[in-house]
Amino acid sequence: MTEFRDELAADRVIAVVRAPAIPDAVRLCAALREGGIRWIELTCTTPEVTAHLERAAAAAERLDCRVGLGTVLTAEQARAGIGAGAGYLVTPGLRRPVAEAAAAGAVPVLLGALTPTEVAEAVDLGAAAVKVFPARAFGPGYFKDLRGPYPGVPLVASGGVTGADAADYLAHGALAVCGGGELVPPAAVAAGDWAGLTRRAKEFTAALGS
Repeated sequence: MTEFRDELAADRVIAVVRAPAIPDAVRLCAALREGGIRWIELTCTTPEVTAHLERAAAAAERLDCRVGLGTVLTAEQARAGIGAGAGYLVTPGLRRPVAEAAAAGAVPVLLGALTPTEVAEAVDLGAAAVKVFPARAFGPGYFKDLRGPYPGVPLVASGGVTGADAADYLAHGALAVCGGGELVPPAAVAAGDWAGLTRRAKEFTAALGS
C-alpha cells in the first residue's frame, strides 16, 4: 500500500478516460505515457471497457504505466476489472462491495468521498487513497481544511480539475489530481488523436511545475 501511494505521489496525475469509444487502448496509453503521464484510468462508462482494459493492462509493463478501472459501482464490475488486469480500482463514491472485492483481489482501491465523514468512512473501508469528488465543488482550499483532521490520509482531487488549478490542489495537500475532459477529451480519444493527447498530457504535466 505504501509503495502504491509513493508512486502516485511521485507521478501526481491520473488521466481519467471517459470516452464513447477507444479505437486502440494500447496506443492511448502510449500517447499519454509519451506526454509524461503514467497513470491511466479507463472507466466503466465506456462500452466494452473490460476488453480495452485487458489489452492495456497486458502492455502496461512494457509502456511503464499503471492502468486501472474507474467508475466502479458494483462488486461484479470490480471483479471483472481485476480479472482483466486492473492495477487499481476507483469509485465515484463510497462503495463497500467494491472495497470488499478489491481487498479480496489484493488490488488497491481509491474510494470516492466528499465530506469529512465520508473521508473517514473511506479510510475505514481500506481505501489506498481517498478520491475527493467533485473537487471543484469546494476548490483547492478544501484540501488544506481536510488536512487538519486527516493529516495522514492520502487525498486525490477529482472532478473539474484543470491545468490551470491542478498545481493549487497539490499545494494545498492533495497527493495527486485526476485530469478528465480537458486532459483526455472524449472526442479526441474516439478519433484516435494520439498526437493531440500527447500534447495535452505534456501541457498538463508542465503546468504542475517541478
